[in-house]
Amino acid sequence: MSALGAVAVYCGFRPGADPAYRAAARALGATLARRGITLVYGGGGGGMMRAVADATLEAGGTVIGVIPGALVEREEAHPELREGTNGTRLEIVPDMHARKARMVELADACCVLPGGMGTLDELFEFLTWAQLGIHEKPCGIINVDGYFDALLRFLDDAFAAGFVGARDHARLRVATSAEEVLERLAAPA
Repeated sequence: MSALGAVAVYCGFRPGADPAYRAAARALGATLARRGITLVYGGGGGGMMRAVADATLEAGGTVIGVIPGALVEREEAHPELREGTNGTRLEIVPDMHARKARMVELADACCVLPGGMGTLDELFEFLTWAQLGIHEKPCGIINVDGYFDALLRFLDDAFAAGFVGARDHARLRVATSAEEVLERLAAPA
């Protein structure tokens, strides 16, 4: 059992072009389950989101999906989360703002896998809330095959230019594997 009870995972609804992205999502899901950590994610039934949820479920883990009602109506929710076994469930919320707030509320930390604009929105909102003192939860990135290299360079440049403080710059814990990111998330700041 880990000191982390639940981790919010932000990632793409699309699978991405490189099979390594999906493999990293599956590795994270299996690792969360093996460590007894609940997966909290956006409730989607496609791409990277589906891969991390499926791997968690297949390994006997618990999954909490949090999804806006409008996305359920578009049939984008993971179909196996409605069964509610082992604490697994799908929570339907009014909108994207409520989704992000609920995911932060349920999780002890966040982990980011490759994704697009929505994933980046979630990452930066999580980090901004920490910067503002709304929460003190750690945030990690699994940098699969250098996917986040340009973003990390931008953050280094923003730090060097004086727009990101030292504490906030150090808040993001970068790793290249599920095991490594969970170790970094569980370590003291």
